[in-house]
Amino acid sequence: MASVEFRNVTKSFGEFTAVSDVSFDIGDGEFICLLGPSGCGKTTSLRMIAGLETPTSGQILIGGEDVTHLHPKDRNIAMVFQDYALYPHMNLADNIAYPLKVRGEAVEKRHGRAKEVADVLKIGHLMDRLPSQISGGQQQRTSLARALVYPARTYLFDEPLSNLDAKLRLEARGFLNHLQRDMGMTAVYVTHDQAEAMALATRIAVMDQGRIVQYASPIEIYRRPATTFVANFVGNPPMNLVEVEASQGDGKLLLKAEGLVIAGLEMSDAIGKALSAGGNLTLGVRPEHLDIAKPGAANTISAPLFANENMGPESLVTVDRGEGARVTARIFTDDHLELDEAVTLSFTAEHVHLFDSKGLRIPALGE
Repeated sequence: MASVEFRNVTKSFGEFTAVSDVSFDIGDGEFICLLGPSGCGKTTSLRMIAGLETPTSGQILIGGEDVTHLHPKDRNIAMVFQDYALYPHMNLADNIAYPLKVRGEAVEKRHGRAKEVADVLKIGHLMDRLPSQISGGQQQRTSLARALVYPARTYLFDEPLSNLDAKLRLEARGFLNHLQRDMGMTAVYVTHDQAEAMALATRIAVMDQGRIVQYASPIEIYRRPATTFVANFVGNPPMNLVEVEASQGDGKLLLKAEGLVIAGLEMSDAIGKALSAGGNLTLGVRPEHLDIAKPGAANTISAPLFANENMGPESLVTVDRGEGARVTARIFTDDHLELDEAVTLSFTAEHVHLFDSKGLRIPALGE
């Protein structure tokens, strides 16, 4: 396995810049997810690692070697595509063994290795079938087996689970998680599904408009999102964001918004700097940190009930503050609520996130 490094990489298509001055490193044995919405540059970044696209500027290194202009076949990488890209006229044995065939391995040796990998992926009994004769989940495992049949320095995954149904996706995700840690492979995985990224990655690179806006562990990104974009993109449901008027009084931070009642928060140098820069702040609270308010709650948001979705062990309670500004709470009770009735949600100060007028996170006290 090998490390991967981007050094100030930019990729433009004519006047459109798909990836803009991106730098990051992937350690040997790390599982990295490139996460973001469609068009953010994540697949272009993956294709540049594979050698399918050439950077407009910057360098890409694999195992310390500059591969920026190296042909794909000379990079010793393996790739699993979104559509699996299996040869329809070949049975599974030949599909899986194909990377060994192009390297000149003998038939007996390459089919033996293909069967060995297929057995690990629990498709060894299907080797005589064509891709059209197996399920989507089995095709996905065949594509994965083909990538694993020859030891590569780096493994690349381009949304490999997106064509599977929900149950198969969960099973495949767990399998990939186990396989990566068992093999210690260096992997780069592209997805727009934040649940996949959270479950699989050792670190996540969240991308927006061709740039990496945060690169950190899943728990760091979830607990301390660097921007309102990350806060709104990671989490299901995402973090609630409320624009507030902010001022300072008696050494406390005072926040004001429609339906919001909040006790003064402790001031800090970072908050003071954000206030002096001008503009409104944004308050953020995760849905699981909101609850139906009890009498005397210090920090509350009140608005008419918009929806109450019973999910079995929990309910998603959403209130509408007007003009599409909604707040969702994850409630672990069976409280009956009527649509349009006034609902008050509460939260504690320790779970408050603050973002400045540019959408950048303001560090909390003690960080």
